[in-house]
Amino acid sequence: MKKILVLIAAMMLLVACGGSSSNEEKLVVYSPNSEGMINAVIPLFEEKTGITVELISAGTGELVKRIESEKANPYGDVLFGGTYTQYLSNRDLFMDYVSSEDANVVDEFKNDTGFITYNVLDGSVLVINTELTEGLEINSYADLLQPELKGKIATADPANSSSAFAQLTNILLATSPDEDYMNDVAWDYVAALIEQWDGKIQSGSSAVYKSVVDGEMWVGLTYEDPVSKLLQDGATNIKVVYPEEGSVFLPAGAGIIKGAKNEANAKKFIDFILSEEVQTIFGSNLTNRPVRKGVETGDHLKAYDTLPLIFEDMDFVTKNKAAIVERYTELFAKLQK
Repeated sequence: MKKILVLIAAMMLLVACGGSSSNEEKLVVYSPNSEGMINAVIPLFEEKTGITVELISAGTGELVKRIESEKANPYGDVLFGGTYTQYLSNRDLFMDYVSSEDANVVDEFKNDTGFITYNVLDGSVLVINTELTEGLEINSYADLLQPELKGKIATADPANSSSAFAQLTNILLATSPDEDYMNDVAWDYVAALIEQWDGKIQSGSSAVYKSVVDGEMWVGLTYEDPVSKLLQDGATNIKVVYPEEGSVFLPAGAGIIKGAKNEANAKKFIDFILSEEVQTIFGSNLTNRPVRKGVETGDHLKAYDTLPLIFEDMDFVTKNKAAIVERYTELFAKLQK
């Protein structure tokens, strides 16, 4: 009888130890990032660390809502992707962590918040189906108001998509005569653009550029990374346009979810995406612009200093995000009547 009890106790100890080991070798990553970035980062992280990653992909807004709903018992460990506003607007969902690699990040995008790790830059652009728009000049936001484009412009909802919100603030900055996000001139342009959408809103950021490459829509309000990836992979019916009024490039973030069950592995992941190896992959092999010092981009991306750039007031947008979204939502609803 004693032998049986000892055997049972030993088996229970093995199970407990096995559960602990499994926990240490797992990481749950929530991410809105493009397939190209995910495929470059996740398998390499698993190979280098031996940690198994469970990936859950969705739009940033949807993932943030999920993290909020799971606050009492988090399932995810890391949010990998999304613009700075999503993080700053949800400070209570993320734990403090400054990577050991932070010293190697360019000064403008160091982790000065204590919890957001900026890892790439991405810009708001237009994606154009060159076959469907043959004969049309589309080089600017102003060009989107051409009558031929009504109902042919793809966009996501700025209230739920971080890339769509980034486009909205880019547009407001680019079309305001005094760079005031609340200027009526800029919002008059937004109203005219909403009418051009003709009530058609895509389900998420990926649906925007996919609808253009698939020929369902003619133009998309999107971001540089996934469209450049499509071109790199051989797409011949699309092109990237950096609006003449100016493109805003913003840092994409990553953060460890507060209460993460695999916190140690989450910290390893944050360090990994800032490493020289991964940042070099971003800049040379992929279509992402790195934040690490001394890492250059490949010839497949236009040189950053040749682009028509404008620069966002990140503090203002963070503090006024709710007001901007509310004004957009009310305007969109009004124009649907």
